[in-house]
Amino acid sequence: MRQLVRERAVALGFGLVDQTKLVTAASELARNTLIHGGGGHGEIADVRNGARLGLCLAFVDEGPGIADVQQALQDGYTTGTGLGLGLGGARRLASEFAIESAPGRGTRVTIIRWR
Repeated sequence: MRQLVRERAVALGFGLVDQTKLVTAASELARNTLIHGGGGHGEIADVRNGARLGLCLAFVDEGPGIADVQQALQDGYTTGTGLGLGLGGARRLASEFAIESAPGRGTRVTIIRWR
């Protein structure tokens, strides 16, 4: 996933700093999908808003879901052994961030980084 995201970011003309932000966010979200969601899939799409060009990444799982999304976004909160920085960190690295989740219904996290 990291390589695919970097390749798309380069193809869209993102600079090195933005490439790194996208790849880091993708890595964190893919890890969460695997570890907490029990697996799933990632989606990559080019997006436009007028003259703006961006990269949209979505990570989807059918795992246990997140009972309290606001709590999960707080730095330091974890249900595993990590540092609890993944979701909040990904949100800070993105231009736009959305999360849809409910207990027993899985999770979908979508980010967009605009160029």
